[in-house]
Amino acid sequence: MKTKFIAAIAALLLLPAPAFTQALTPGGASSSASASSWVAGGQVGYNWQQGLWVYGIEADLSGMHLDTNFNTVIPLTLATATANAHSNVDWYGTVRGRLGWSSGPILFYGTAGLAYGHVDLNSSISSPAGPVSLSSQTSATRAGWVVGGGIDYMWSPNLILNLGYQYVDLGTINLSGVNTAFGGVLSQTASTHAQFSVFTVGLNWRFSPGSMRPAGAWEGLYAGGHVGGAWGNDTTASYFVQPPLPPSDARLKRDVTLLARGDDGLGIYRYRYLWSDTVYVGVMAQEVAFVHPDAVVQGPDGYLRVNYSRLGLKLMTLPEWDAFNTRL
Repeated sequence: MKTKFIAAIAALLLLPAPAFTQALTPGGASSSASASSWVAGGQVGYNWQQGLWVYGIEADLSGMHLDTNFNTVIPLTLATATANAHSNVDWYGTVRGRLGWSSGPILFYGTAGLAYGHVDLNSSISSPAGPVSLSSQTSATRAGWVVGGGIDYMWSPNLILNLGYQYVDLGTINLSGVNTAFGGVLSQTASTHAQFSVFTVGLNWRFSPGSMRPAGAWEGLYAGGHVGGAWGNDTTASYFVQPPLPPSDARLKRDVTLLARGDDGLGIYRYRYLWSDTVYVGVMAQEVAFVHPDAVVQGPDGYLRVNYSRLGLKLMTLPEWDAFNTRL
């Protein structure tokens, strides 16, 4: 009998897991995406002119909705978990130096300087079994840098049309989270690189009334507005799901029959769960808690669960148990 018991325990290790335990196979997935958005705002600046060269300083502030949003499916053996990541840049501003070269009514310029803006990042994951959900979020006003260039066209001495491009980099923000319950695990990491390209068309009014008109055609204070589009805000997210351990509490089992007992006193039983007619062969969590307490966890529902891998065993069905013993 003892030899058969040892061989049967070996069978628990070698036989494939039944559907009940296959549902516990962990899964993971990663996804990434970027976004596009409208842009609208205003700007103010001042130009100085030396011959054909024009230099100055400009500040702008823009609203946008650069919203990166994507869903991720995490396949498990008999189910799926779902996750969502969402990142948004809703406004940004710059303070830049400008240097350009004028040819008649046209000014070609380059620009660079400080950028700043607001970035949100959040991520969530839900599983068909506990832990059922996990949500993490972060938000920050970030500082970075901007480079770009453009063309100004002097429609009239006071009215200037603009076509501009900016590349803005506000850096990277990250988040992570983990939730454990029922012996299961949900974990996630997400990051967004808040960098984006912006194309705008704008209209400026140059303030140079009467005798106060500067000597240079481009020199003076100006202010106006702009509209355009943006794209970027690259976001990535990774997820891992370890579904919970199967309940192994004696209070959830019926028709319990002892089949064998090991040298450590741990019994191997046949039983049915209260909600199923399938007959399984395994252990009782209450016994395992005395012999191998590190292999038992208690869920928030108060029921005990056994980590069979810590015992070197696998839960199996009665036909699998009988088939192996018949071959002995």
